[in-house]
Amino acid sequence: MEEGKLTVRAVERALDILLCFTKNVDLGLTEIAGQIGLHKSTVHRLLATLEEKGFVTRDVATEKYRLGMKVWELSVHMSRSDDPAILLLPEMERLRDRLGETVSLYLLEGKERLRIQAVQSKQAIRRVAQVGARLPLFVGASSKVLVAFASSKQQEEILNDPEWPAINDSDQYMEMLRKIQEKGYATSFEEREPGAAAIAVPIVNSQGVMTAALSLSGPVSRLSHETLAQYAPVLIETAREMGLMIP
Repeated sequence: MEEGKLTVRAVERALDILLCFTKNVDLGLTEIAGQIGLHKSTVHRLLATLEEKGFVTRDVATEKYRLGMKVWELSVHMSRSDDPAILLLPEMERLRDRLGETVSLYLLEGKERLRIQAVQSKQAIRRVAQVGARLPLFVGASSKVLVAFASSKQQEEILNDPEWPAINDSDQYMEMLRKIQEKGYATSFEEREPGAAAIAVPIVNSQGVMTAALSLSGPVSRLSHETLAQYAPVLIETAREMGLMIP
């Protein structure tokens, strides 16, 4: 029984190491050990196994690690038929070409939002969105949409989480969520990143369940309150069409 626990713990620790690379491309031994809270000798042994199996690779010059080809090998065999990141990509590209700004797709995952797809703007000055980024739910247009259109149970769990920032006026916050539900979209201006603005809408599937948030973002110099209000109907209609594509 104890041996089984140790085996499971080793698997958990190895997975924790791989998850470190969701935020960074290259990481050193000390950085990884610090992130997952383990001694460097333990992390080194786990990395050696992951490297042997092809899940990480080590740069001999910098002594830094990055994800190996085995990860991409596995991803090739993932089911793509109902993957929103693949399924909705053509519509996202059309929206980018029509409005000229970066388009992102987010999922609600626990206490965070996860960017699962992004189509970068072609303009010289643009907002670059990194796929795989995990962002907090208490700031940003997409976060507002994901919370506003979440189920009552999800909303309760999110807002009652001990890590959720204290809200000075909870009634005012709930009123904001109600208005977002009423309008069908949310906006943000320099809430998370200086100089950036965004608008987001919910994607609701054929069963009437919100499955993702569709976002358009760019510099505030191009995306004023008036401009985003003009773009809102376009995003809402695009999200409606996307929802019909999702089972």
